[in-house]
Amino acid sequence: MSNSTSPLDLGVKPVGKLLRQYAVPAIIAMTASSLYNMVDSIFIGHGVGPLAISGLALTFPFMNLSAAFGAMVGVGASTLISVRLGQKDYYTAQKIFGNAVSLNIILGVLFSIISILFLEPILYFFGASEATLPYAKEYMFVILLGNLVTHAYLGLNAILRSVGHPRMSMYATIATVIMNAILDPIFIFGFKMGIQGAAIATILAQLISLLWQLHTFNNPHEMVHFRKGIYLLSKKIVKETLSIGLSPFLMNSCACIVVILINRGLGAYGGDLAIGAYGIANRIVFLFIMVVMGFNQGMQPIAGYNFGAQKYHRVLKTLRYTLIAGTAVTTTGFLIGELAPEVCVRLFTSDPELITRSVDGMRLMLIVFPLVGTQMVTTNFFQSIGQAHKSIFLSLTRQLLFLIPLLIILPPFWGVNGLWLAMPISDGISSIVAGFLLIIQYKKFKQLAYKHESSNH
Repeated sequence: MSNSTSPLDLGVKPVGKLLRQYAVPAIIAMTASSLYNMVDSIFIGHGVGPLAISGLALTFPFMNLSAAFGAMVGVGASTLISVRLGQKDYYTAQKIFGNAVSLNIILGVLFSIISILFLEPILYFFGASEATLPYAKEYMFVILLGNLVTHAYLGLNAILRSVGHPRMSMYATIATVIMNAILDPIFIFGFKMGIQGAAIATILAQLISLLWQLHTFNNPHEMVHFRKGIYLLSKKIVKETLSIGLSPFLMNSCACIVVILINRGLGAYGGDLAIGAYGIANRIVFLFIMVVMGFNQGMQPIAGYNFGAQKYHRVLKTLRYTLIAGTAVTTTGFLIGELAPEVCVRLFTSDPELITRSVDGMRLMLIVFPLVGTQMVTTNFFQSIGQAHKSIFLSLTRQLLFLIPLLIILPPFWGVNGLWLAMPISDGISSIVAGFLLIIQYKKFKQLAYKHESSNH
């Protein structure tokens, strides 16, 4: 019996079964992506030292900013390709694919050149000190040299999903994680290249997956593939691609601003090791966030299809199941972070002071973490039913309206703890706002479901 699901099944199959079917591959891919980032931190922490962990944490905004440009092209192009394939407009789908390849190359090269030219001042602005700058610079220089590989790999992975190969996209992510885990100790310990070795391992792992992606898209039997005459940029296609990709670009850019503020604040009030502590805590927390994002990706097509089909009772059931799953994940993260944080932190470092700082920070950071699952699911739910304005509002208000002001206001009163506490306070407030909007929407769907059932009897 096949595991594949046709779009029509979304309206009739049991919701729980559908959610498992759609969410599990997404969770595996998301978790693999998170582990990919953790692997570098673990090997650098043990192979280079605590200050190298702080140096690595300073590169997070760079990674977010690069990902913002990559997501703008990848999400925009893959969405447009999906629509054109649905309309059986294969010629335009090919043109979009070609334009996405060209855009990724142009943006990847430009981002690298500008960043390398101003690397030192940018890292100082991000919160680097004389002690951590060499580590951050060494790591980031290699990453920026290979930025074109990263952009192409992430862009083609998004397109793989849109042309009906979600499993291949998942396998590419998993393969990159495994290769990175194999190459990291070889370059860090074997070739004694330190933090630079970790960066080389990262780019090489992505390059191996990229070569496989290039081989896949070189197959003329694929719905979209490499061919002549599709790479010249079209003003219309570029505009549509970037406008659709603007939402993830803004969210990633906001995340970049937030991390810069946190790093600068931690550096000012707690020194270099405080930045390293945040880098470790953030990596651990991110693992649970990625699992919730996997559930959200599974929810999206089910909620969207049933909303379009006016099957509101199924929309509500999908929402309930995802809320329970998301809250269970973040509650698990909360319990691990509060009851056994030292076990997690020791994976990254054996330095006693860095362990203490990371443990203390993580406990503060996760105070209201059980609520975060509900907030994330709610934000994604509005996007799933076509109410993107509410989704963007909830995402941006958490960071721009609540978190950034708190990061500025609290530290003068509570120092380093003020920075750690800004995160759970903003999470708590944004969860209340999300809950309020969700209750209103839930009541509307309840009424619509009742009317729909009454009219069918």
